[in-house]
Amino acid sequence: MAKTLSENPPKKKGTNWRKIKINWQLYVLLAPGLIYFLVFKYYPMYGVQIAFKDFRAVDGIFGSAWVGFDHFIRFFDSYYFWDLIKNTLGINLYALALFPISIIVALSLNELRDGKFKKTAQTITYAPHFISVVVFVGMIIAFLDPATGIINNFIQFLGFEPISFMTEPGWFKTIFVWSNEWQNLGWGAIIYLAALAGVDPQLHEAAKVDGATRLQRIWHINLPSIMPTIIILLILNMGNMMSIGFEKILLMQNELNLESSQVIQTYVYEAGLLHGQYSYSTAVGLFNSVINFAILIFFNRLARRTGTSLW
Repeated sequence: MAKTLSENPPKKKGTNWRKIKINWQLYVLLAPGLIYFLVFKYYPMYGVQIAFKDFRAVDGIFGSAWVGFDHFIRFFDSYYFWDLIKNTLGINLYALALFPISIIVALSLNELRDGKFKKTAQTITYAPHFISVVVFVGMIIAFLDPATGIINNFIQFLGFEPISFMTEPGWFKTIFVWSNEWQNLGWGAIIYLAALAGVDPQLHEAAKVDGATRLQRIWHINLPSIMPTIIILLILNMGNMMSIGFEKILLMQNELNLESSQVIQTYVYEAGLLHGQYSYSTAVGLFNSVINFAILIFFNRLARRTGTSLW
């Protein structure tokens, strides 16, 4: 009996190697992605240690003096700490409130029966996603211009005074979030449409026989069928709760709307690249990543109770 137990581990190891040899083509396909993550995602993480050092380029990472949590304490004690948290969370919570829109669009497109009209609607909703961020922000600024913008021209046509949208802090979050929703609306619906394509048509046939209306079939068949997909995407969104698209917000930012547009990502850029405070900006970025990771773990564990989770 003891001999049999001692021989089990080598046998299991040999079985694993045998599986690898049999499916070696799959591992070759996996290798480029694995190498990419190791080289560009994991290997650079050794540089995170400068968040705990007084980094000087001449001394290098390992030669710089260790300062512990000094940079973190400096950030927590700064007068703009809560403003950055408020702006970052405010924009993300605003965007999270619009999360169901892409689901509604996908359910609506799935119900279209006219093939030509359906393709046209899909093209119209997908097209903005492929516009460059720089071009897209230029379009927003042009549309909202107080003198020549089409939005302000319409406002004046209704008899109201033009609004300087891009220079008033109160409008920034609304402009950023809704324009982002406009740009990514169709692209976000693609995943749900793919999930809806896997719904068994016999379920709908049976529901029709039972007298279910189209709305009832959407609510009781389509929506439950894509619920696992919804939960996974919601978890991923929650994992980015402290992160915002850096390029777009930086392009829309100006001195007049700074109190609403300054978020952690733009602050890290300003402190690190513009002011050369590498250790301090790394500490701020590390704090942001840790909070995102904690939120991801929490909501993934919460979602696990529904039977769907990332791991």
